[in-house]
Amino acid sequence: MAVNLKGKSFLTLMDFTPAEIRYMLDLSRDLKSKKRAGIYNYLLKGKNIVLLFEKASTRTRCAFEVAALEEGAHVTFLDSNSSQMGKKESLEDSAKVLGRFYDGIEYRGFKQSVVEDLAKFSGVPVWNGLTDVDHPTQILADLLTIEEHVAKPLNKVKVVFAGDTRNNMAYAWMYGCAKMGMHFVALGPKELAPSEEILAKVREVAKETGAVIEFSSDVESVKGADVIYTDVWASMGEEDQIPERVRLLTPYKVTMEMLKKTENADVIFMHCLPAFHDFETKLAKEMKEKGFDIREVTDEVFRSRHSVVFDEAENRMHTIKAVMVATL
Repeated sequence: MAVNLKGKSFLTLMDFTPAEIRYMLDLSRDLKSKKRAGIYNYLLKGKNIVLLFEKASTRTRCAFEVAALEEGAHVTFLDSNSSQMGKKESLEDSAKVLGRFYDGIEYRGFKQSVVEDLAKFSGVPVWNGLTDVDHPTQILADLLTIEEHVAKPLNKVKVVFAGDTRNNMAYAWMYGCAKMGMHFVALGPKELAPSEEILAKVREVAKETGAVIEFSSDVESVKGADVIYTDVWASMGEEDQIPERVRLLTPYKVTMEMLKKTENADVIFMHCLPAFHDFETKLAKEMKEKGFDIREVTDEVFRSRHSVVFDEAENRMHTIKAVMVATL
């Protein structure tokens, strides 16, 4: 069946069929191979793209900028201090203006409703670079990375997300695994369990795809995992919650002992980055001085042969490029 995504926004993987996600993964792989061979088709030549950032980023901004420029597009970057959106101009009016200037809009910020309204009012494809409840471009990169490192089809892969299973990465993973028929375990304390509403939604999808979506507080549930995934214990703006998060999540820190419990010698470790794996960051040092170890993964795991985090980071660019090419 032919797949045509031209003109479609990329707000959440829940908006796409498994065949459409497969198409974007295959396109990502093709564009990655061409880049490595020095072949550029300038598929976005003459296109103008604006990046709206309410939350700071390294990988997302760089991935969008490099991907767009390599395919011939022009990029404008606007952060909260560079735009009147939501301040002196309504979101609806800003979206309508930007839609007249640009062929595509990326948004990275807080509310999912903002990226949805941008898509509703702009009249051009809008891409979700991260919100409080989703991170679909990250999951697309993660799926590509798994296919490169795990010798199984996606519907035979078991992913365990260890940590705060209510955060945007955990939910984004549930959406991706549900769509692609994968086995997903959200592993964390009951106090930070996923919402029943989200679980019900993804399990409806799972009925059609054969996916298994579970929540567990038992570390032994990592047995048989192909992928161990984690994220920081407190997202941007949640630093005041660090002491409580450390108390709740330390038992779910990714260690070599946890990897051994998978009983899979080839298990891979993944992380969306940035990661607290040592004390070489300002925040990790400050919290250590206050008696809190905020590392969600040990340095031993992060630097081990199991870790594919930098391949994963690179794939942000290839998959984001595919999303822009497919929708433009």
